[in-house]
Amino acid sequence: MKRLIVTCIVVASAVAVAGQSPKYGIAVTAEKDVDFAKFKTYSWMAGQPSAIKAVDAQIVAAVDRELAGLAMKKATSGPGDVVVSYYSLSRTDVDLKAKPDAKGARPGYSVGSLGVVLLEPASRRRLLQLRVDEPIETQAEELAATIDRVVAEMFAKYPTRQTK
Repeated sequence: MKRLIVTCIVVASAVAVAGQSPKYGIAVTAEKDVDFAKFKTYSWMAGQPSAIKAVDAQIVAAVDRELAGLAMKKATSGPGDVVVSYYSLSRTDVDLKAKPDAKGARPGYSVGSLGVVLLEPASRRRLLQLRVDEPIETQAEELAATIDRVVAEMFAKYPTRQTK
């Protein structure tokens, strides 16, 4: 009986997860009582960077460019007004609604997740989190353009750029 109950729970969980469709797009989480307009300098802190050095450099350059567009400068010494970090990962999503091929495999596609966080320097309290999840092309030349585009889209939602 106990084994039957455990099996039912596992099957129910698997069905619930299989029925969920992934959500793609940009999510922004900003602390409410923060004046983002006052930030003028930033410094970088290691996060979970891409294992591919060229991709890491592309992401850092894109974030630097967007922060410069917000009139923020990289601190030359010590911590800035905020600490910036990013994390990235890639995964393969499978289209469970698609018809399996002759071998029983369903089509899969690469999905990239990129998150950029702004932290308070002393406490490391998260002030802002920008995150994007979306299907990506994995060829280097297409990936570079995708990185530039999604980082620009993320920072378009920066709190000082949003109308109230």
